[in-house]
Amino acid sequence: MNHPSVDYIERTGYPAGFPEQAQYGFDGLGNEVFAGDEILVFNDEFFLKETLFQESIELLGVLGAEERRA
Repeated sequence: MNHPSVDYIERTGYPAGFPEQAQYGFDGLGNEVFAGDEILVFNDEFFLKETLFQESIELLGVLGAEERRA
């Protein structure tokens, strides 16, 4: 039997008292993106910036990707 706080964290991913983040969707690589995350938008696709290598970020920038917040 788990403590109720442990059950809450396992269910939501957040400790009790913290607001749950709204899910924005999944990026082009299958990463879960939440509102407020930094993303790179290229054509009709977006990518979670924190999961990309620096070289990938630079390449997307050269290709014209825009930095935004989800």
